[in-house]
Amino acid sequence: MAEIQIVAESGRPEGSRASRRLRREGRIPAVVYGHGIDPISISVDARELRAAMSGEAGSRSLLDLRIGSDRHLAVARQLQRHPVRHTVTHIDFQVVSRDEIISTDVPIALVGDAVAVHRGEGTVAQDLMTLAVKARPADVPAHLEVDISALEIGGSIRVGDVVLPDGVLTDADPEQVVVVGQPPRVAALPEEEAEGAEGEAAAGEAGAPGAAGQAGAATTRTGDAATAGGEGAGES
Repeated sequence: MAEIQIVAESGRPEGSRASRRLRREGRIPAVVYGHGIDPISISVDARELRAAMSGEAGSRSLLDLRIGSDRHLAVARQLQRHPVRHTVTHIDFQVVSRDEIISTDVPIALVGDAVAVHRGEGTVAQDLMTLAVKARPADVPAHLEVDISALEIGGSIRVGDVVLPDGVLTDADPEQVVVVGQPPRVAALPEEEAEGAEGEAAAGEAGAPGAAGQAGAATTRTGDAATAGGEGAGES
């Protein structure tokens, strides 16, 4: 990973009011720490920081941080953003060594076309967006590619299937699902409507024999009444 140069100024004033003034001037308050140095309050140019963070590696970029006559190899460890504008309001830089192993999260990018899933009208669902890896700073990849060309409905790709570059390791569970081919969704009536339809059908089936029985009973009563009337006329 190529190093990106950022020039910082030390000796920035502390406090929220001073930080707001710095931001109005186009600078971002920051702190740098690590490898035995005392934390240093610094500020960096907002446009320079934005350019450094907009590269392929994003916030995982390896930085050549220059503070006066001092140079530090550093990575961005914590970015605070404005809740509405999402601009960076503060950043922590950690000094690292070229030979040490660092931990970071690397985004997972899906490549290829899951033809079998699409032909079956299924969907490709990515469950894991980033993977925690360990590597030397220069070996940290900008992203990890996962080929989904052979993915089928009901199939999945797991962490153990992800090809890691040389010098990159992960402690993640190899059985953790990264992406899965989901079957098409079947349209169904809402549960309440289905239950109501079943109830109405059952009531209709039960009501039909009852109605016929009632009609039969009425016919029987009519016949009995006619018989009784005939007997009465005979007696008279």
